[in-house]
Amino acid sequence: MVKGQVVSGDFGKIVARVKAGEKLELGELVVIEGKEKFILQVYDLTYGSQISPQNLELVSGMSLEEGTGNLMDSELRNYNLAFLKPMLVVEGDDCRMCKDLPNFFSKVREFRKEDLSFITTPKKPFHLGKLRSGSKILDVGIFLPGDKVFSEHVGVFSSTGKGKSNLMSCILWDVLDKDFCGMLVLDPHDEYYGRSGLGLKDHPKKDKLVYYSVNPVVGGKSLKINLKDLKPEHFQGAIALSDPQQQLLYLAHRKFGPEWVKAILEEKEIGVKFNEDTVAVVKRKLINLLNVELVSGQLYCQGIFDQTAGENTVKDICRELEDGKIVVMDTSSFSGAIEILIGSLVAGEIFHKYKFYKNQGTLDEKPVISIVLEEAPRVLGKKVLEHGSNVFESIAREGRKFKVGLTAITQIPSDIPKNILANMNTKIILGLEMGLERQAVIESSPQDLSTDNRNIASLDKGEAIVTSIFTKFAVPVKIPLFKDFAAESEVADDVEMDFGGVVS
Repeated sequence: MVKGQVVSGDFGKIVARVKAGEKLELGELVVIEGKEKFILQVYDLTYGSQISPQNLELVSGMSLEEGTGNLMDSELRNYNLAFLKPMLVVEGDDCRMCKDLPNFFSKVREFRKEDLSFITTPKKPFHLGKLRSGSKILDVGIFLPGDKVFSEHVGVFSSTGKGKSNLMSCILWDVLDKDFCGMLVLDPHDEYYGRSGLGLKDHPKKDKLVYYSVNPVVGGKSLKINLKDLKPEHFQGAIALSDPQQQLLYLAHRKFGPEWVKAILEEKEIGVKFNEDTVAVVKRKLINLLNVELVSGQLYCQGIFDQTAGENTVKDICRELEDGKIVVMDTSSFSGAIEILIGSLVAGEIFHKYKFYKNQGTLDEKPVISIVLEEAPRVLGKKVLEHGSNVFESIAREGRKFKVGLTAITQIPSDIPKNILANMNTKIILGLEMGLERQAVIESSPQDLSTDNRNIASLDKGEAIVTSIFTKFAVPVKIPLFKDFAAESEVADDVEMDFGGVVS
């Protein structure tokens, strides 16, 4: 179906007159055919007319005030103009980035799923949703190479109410029966397991799901961590520490080893004289954060951290991740500082193990590990990193070399330093209302989104743009509702069409 015709423009802004009676939307995909097939996308719309603005205002006034105004051949004289940006050029079974212009007066037609027949499904796919053209959903599944995507960091950017939790539920559900990826999920709202409703516990392959909580359900595990597993570097990002306070932690750990926390609380001699106020502040921070108390030389633990219990918790979690399982940690009853401390502890341990595997030459045998971070600026924010690096920043910078990646979720990407944002090689944009946040994502995206500001602002709930080094262009996607996606999981193999993945 012809929807318009090219009338002017340049390489980055092809202008097409829209055919009377037809409609084009922001984000809609269209095709121009000739010797080559151009795939383009609408990024802006405006009115056009062959009548001067003064005469248009006159005719409008006559029609509005007197009911007599009309135009001869109004459909020829007045029309809509669509601004298109080239996405791909297709030649047979091959495609390439656009480097030339379609012919002048070329017809613009609607996009059909057959126009992506050159696409192949990746070897280790995970499903994101269906291809979207404007607000129309096409019967084309979007599959990305999960082993590559999760090792090179994923950013999920969205304003409140645009569907972040629904997206993550769908991703976790789809990855749960895959063997290429283990995922550590720090769940501050206890929403993914499905304690009181539909969740990962209802997956047909829930044997690959592990659930930790201080109040575990049947089949879950108790979340207790031994104090001896803590190291000073785990506190980076969890609490603010001055340089002398950090030095106190590190020197105590060097001298007393696994008993360093108790040694600080007992004010044992470290070998270096610290100001009494520094020691007192560190003691108070440890007592409040770890929920411990020292009475008559006896250490009492009242929270998640314990002297005797939880000796194998961190080791068990790392082993489960290495087995390609999804480990969900219910952190809903913790403060943000405790959640970050636990996450740093586990992330640091698995990162250390994977570095060791690389040195031993056995890393290729291991699955990718992805660490899901809600409200990512809490550990990756500019102000946080001003106080020192943490394990999450280290993973963001070099984790891809060791098959450890982050899945960072946030409403405010501008709070994350540009160099870390740029390292997130797959970005899922669900809609951002604030211009500053849109610009931060646009400037750090793998594909050119310079003309997509309005497109991103207009995204409705469940609509996304996926920009990745593993896709041939920035792909518009419709994310399914989690309950519908879960219900269709039994026929997931039938959904994977021959050309289901939009990947490189």
